[in-house]
Amino acid sequence: MAVITFKGNPLRTVGTLPAVGSVAPAFKLTSADLKDVTLNDFSGFRKIISIVPSLDTPVCAVSAQKFNNEVARLSGVLLLNISADLPFAQKRFCDSQSLKNVVTLSTFRSPDFGKAYGVQIAEGPLAGLMSRAVLVLDAANHIIWAEQVPEIAQEPDYALVLAALKK
Repeated sequence: MAVITFKGNPLRTVGTLPAVGSVAPAFKLTSADLKDVTLNDFSGFRKIISIVPSLDTPVCAVSAQKFNNEVARLSGVLLLNISADLPFAQKRFCDSQSLKNVVTLSTFRSPDFGKAYGVQIAEGPLAGLMSRAVLVLDAANHIIWAEQVPEIAQEPDYALVLAALKK
């Protein structure tokens, strides 16, 4: 369990974020075209896994845009943006923002994702959504960097994410 805040109010998550050095937990999530995809479908690529409460919030939107721009400059890196938003809403968001370097994945069919990654909010007005977290995975899905953002309304540390990709 992690304690994070939402506008200064404490919230608990279910479980803990996977540790650096461990293999990322397997998942099956829903893509924009309503197909089920697994983490192994992205093997061979380094990955930024950006987990957000909803793309329909200002901080999540800014984060998706910044990561989209950064990934465009990197070779062999995929950006997986994961939220509980429906795939239709995720696709509409990316289309409206002209985001071409984002793979959106929805947890709507996979309630266990939030528990496996320690990001499911357990209480308060956002219960059931995911907290804001970022993981960087190598091509073999080992976690090389992880951040559970302590305040949901705060952006992740982009510089540290990008530095982890350069190691």
